[in-house]
Amino acid sequence: MTAALAPAPDRARAPAWQTPALVLVAACLLSMVGFGARSILGLFLEPMTGARGWGRETFALALAVQNLLWGIALPFAGALSDRFGPPRVLAAGAVLYAAGLWGMAYAESAAALQMTAGILVGIGVAFTAFTIALAAMAKLVGPERRSLALGLGTAAGSFGQVVFSPLGQAFIASYGWQPALLALGASTLAIAPLAFLLPGSPAVRGEPGGGQTLAGALREAVGHGGYLLLTVGFFVCGFHVAFITVHFPAYVRDLGLPASVGAGAIAVIGLFNILGSFASGAAGQRWSKKSGLSTIYALRAAAIALLMLAPKTPAVIYLFAAAMGLLWLSTVPLTTGIVGQVFGVRYLATLFGVVFLSHQLGSFLGVWLGGRLHDATGSYDGIWWAGVALGLAAALIHLPIDERPLVREAAPVPAGARSG
Repeated sequence: MTAALAPAPDRARAPAWQTPALVLVAACLLSMVGFGARSILGLFLEPMTGARGWGRETFALALAVQNLLWGIALPFAGALSDRFGPPRVLAAGAVLYAAGLWGMAYAESAAALQMTAGILVGIGVAFTAFTIALAAMAKLVGPERRSLALGLGTAAGSFGQVVFSPLGQAFIASYGWQPALLALGASTLAIAPLAFLLPGSPAVRGEPGGGQTLAGALREAVGHGGYLLLTVGFFVCGFHVAFITVHFPAYVRDLGLPASVGAGAIAVIGLFNILGSFASGAAGQRWSKKSGLSTIYALRAAAIALLMLAPKTPAVIYLFAAAMGLLWLSTVPLTTGIVGQVFGVRYLATLFGVVFLSHQLGSFLGVWLGGRLHDATGSYDGIWWAGVALGLAAALIHLPIDERPLVREAAPVPAGARSG
């Protein structure tokens, strides 16, 4: 393992086989599988709605519910992980994730789709969230390298998108959407054994405990103006990412382009996101994280506006995908980094889970509204332009955030421990 990601020297005692390098690799693989499987569900929109005779809103609403349940359940998953450690949380989530995808393959009614693709997969994704793996990585390394580790973990999730997108499209084309969903569900079970390679202890490397409780950490965070602004701003990230993930392949088909272009674009987003996420994490080590977030959201707005104004050729689609890929999850290491920088990482999974709930509210709106407006107007243009406006608003929202670490009063020393 490189010195850049070396663990803090005071790390808690662990089994001899559980080396920092092994833990980092396991967390990256876990992130890759969990994120990769979720990122390609938009490939099933057209074949599944065509086979079942549904409108796009029916499919979109199920995935919107999935995003909402993901957001609601993640703070609880994060709290359980912070309290008991991540392995059992992640393993339980893998089972729910797989069951939801298998149930989705056999859903023949809108209600069944909501229950499986919406509720079961949503809770499963929350309990296998790459943010839980990111929190484990953040606790593994010293404070001076955490932003870089967060960028590495986020980039690993993006690599899952690169791998799963072309494989998923090829599997759908060769065997049909239903066997493809069954295979996708089976792949998520790999998360369970990977989870038990992560530390089982919630102890933090390189940070004193300070005696703070979870309830105290939550009260401290919600009373901090920067935390509230970060939470509001992350809504926009969810709106952009979820809408594009679910609807972009169908949007490309609406333009008269082959399905392979849409699947290829999703893979390009994932490929460039590897670079963007890692660069974002590295930049967050040196420069202001809030300024980086403002820049990312402003550039997203510009990229979407240019897509709307440019001719819709495969080259333009791929160029847009590359630009959005650089900006895709580059928000995550910076957003997570600000939370850890201001409040510490003892309860990072929980505090980021609350911020992420806002992200998922944005995801719900982007996914559902995309399907709703398309069914009503036959076009996605209104959602695209809403994304431009929201990107500009998010760029402004992040500027006032105070990202300085909080200074807490030292815990009182028991009388018997005082010298003299």
